[in-house]
Amino acid sequence: MRTRSGSRYSNGSEVVALVGQKRKRSASAVAGECACGGRRKRLTGGLDYLDALPDDLVLSVLTKLAASSSAPSDLLSVHLTCKRLNELGGHDMVFAKASPASLAVKAAAWSEPAQRFLKRCADAGNLEACYILGMIRFYCLGSRSGGAALLARAAVGGHAAALYSLAVIQFNGSGGAKSDRDLRAGAALCARAAALGHVDALRELGHCLQDGYGVRRDPAEGRRLLVAANARELTLALSAAAASRHAVAALPFAAAAAAGGVGGGGCPLLSDFGWSLPEAEPHAANQFMVDWWASRCAAQAGGKKPGGDSSGVDGDGAELRLCSHMRCGRRETRRHEFRRCSVCGAANYCSRACQALDWKRAHKAQCVPMDRWLLAAVGGGGEAQQQQQ
Repeated sequence: MRTRSGSRYSNGSEVVALVGQKRKRSASAVAGECACGGRRKRLTGGLDYLDALPDDLVLSVLTKLAASSSAPSDLLSVHLTCKRLNELGGHDMVFAKASPASLAVKAAAWSEPAQRFLKRCADAGNLEACYILGMIRFYCLGSRSGGAALLARAAVGGHAAALYSLAVIQFNGSGGAKSDRDLRAGAALCARAAALGHVDALRELGHCLQDGYGVRRDPAEGRRLLVAANARELTLALSAAAASRHAVAALPFAAAAAAGGVGGGGCPLLSDFGWSLPEAEPHAANQFMVDWWASRCAAQAGGKKPGGDSSGVDGDGAELRLCSHMRCGRRETRRHEFRRCSVCGAANYCSRACQALDWKRAHKAQCVPMDRWLLAAVGGGGEAQQQQQ
């Protein structure tokens, strides 16, 4: 029965509902709404299952997340979840297990927070972060001592790429004078990296043994190491093809053999034997250096325009050359540090491995002997004199 004000009396066990007031839902109604996909609301005094988990278990979950993360945002999003995850997400164990994909910083996104993130991972003992930050500091930022220290820390931990990079530094005397080159130390570091299965180190050591560069000359052993490098490279390519769910028959073995070892859109996977397979992705550190110097060159070209400000041009690096292998990214630390092609003198390489990779990829079709250049220059000058007469 309703009154004049619109209210309603209860009859027995009925609930009195006043006009203009919201009815309170029971716990069963809230549970039913959650089951049907409605918005979940935490009940007052309810149990928080995350708070009930021990710290060791939560830390183990965060470590697994860091090891499988595909971007730095996967780790940063954890810190934004709640206060407890923010505290546990800053543990050294989480940063030490950060995956290589989460450490792949782009040159266009380089900033002080990105450097702090890599430094945090390196301080936690992440060898991949030590290697990437060491390469960036040594070749891009000009911090030779800091970059070499990070590379040495990664090499002591058994990082094959860091061992090979230190070998290249010793072979070239990078960061010092020409007299600072230590060929024996470079060969020893290269042998250590080759023992860990690094393909470029195997190829570099093979060429060193064939030429007697830093080690006693042994052509047979050098040839064996080159075969091992090519076999290791083939294994990695087949593993990558299987992981990407591509059939092995799709790899262009027959096409490469018919084309004489030069495949369209491929690199010389078995460069010493003429085979060619799809080009592998470069390491994150090498890709960073390639993009870094490309952006710097573009910025310098823009500064040299008429009426523009050319103060952004590197005074110390104006005559320093990049490695001609386009997937390397290393640049000289002093003038005439890298070795040149003995035929044309136009290509520069930081190592024999880069030279072997770039030979059948591009330089074989571009290499022209110097005497032809001189003859062409002399012939062009004679023709010009005849035209003037």
